[in-house]
Amino acid sequence: MNKLVFATANKNKVSEIQKIMGTQYDFLSLEDIGCTEDIPETQATIVGNALQKARYVYENYGMNCFAEDTGLQIHALGGAPGVYSARYAGPARDASDNMNKALSELKDKADRSAQFKTVIALILDGKEYTFEGIVEGEILTERQGTGGFGYDPIFKPTESEQTFAQMSSEEKGKISHRGRATAKLKAFLLEV
Repeated sequence: MNKLVFATANKNKVSEIQKIMGTQYDFLSLEDIGCTEDIPETQATIVGNALQKARYVYENYGMNCFAEDTGLQIHALGGAPGVYSARYAGPARDASDNMNKALSELKDKADRSAQFKTVIALILDGKEYTFEGIVEGEILTERQGTGGFGYDPIFKPTESEQTFAQMSSEEKGKISHRGRATAKLKAFLLEV
């Protein structure tokens, strides 16, 4: 089994990706490698943030790793919150506050279309690779469902009648942005 560091402190993301990747890879967390510092996310793009996090781990800990960055891009808000999705309502990273802010800003908007975009950046033996997953959908006017995390209760993908928060983790993994990017990562790792 190959060891890969997953450069995130978000246990929900670790669980989601582990279910998709299966048992071929043994994931090490940041905690497992002794990384307790906040990894910088200062880039202006989702791909930039993913690469920045992966490079930080590779350069400071010398281990093969991958990192992901995800953004909710709401068309009527000019693509916001985008790279600021986790901190949309402030530095506390509170999902409920973030959803409230998005719903408030969309209150008088007819166009509620949005997309989730995930980029996974992999550094394997010093070489960099990126994998992208996108899912189109819409922002509902109120929360529906209690599962998932982040914006899941207000995001309904185009190919479903349910929000991500109403789906099982398996259902979400099949069509989600993170699921799509992870499937590309998995296929790549099976070939190298």
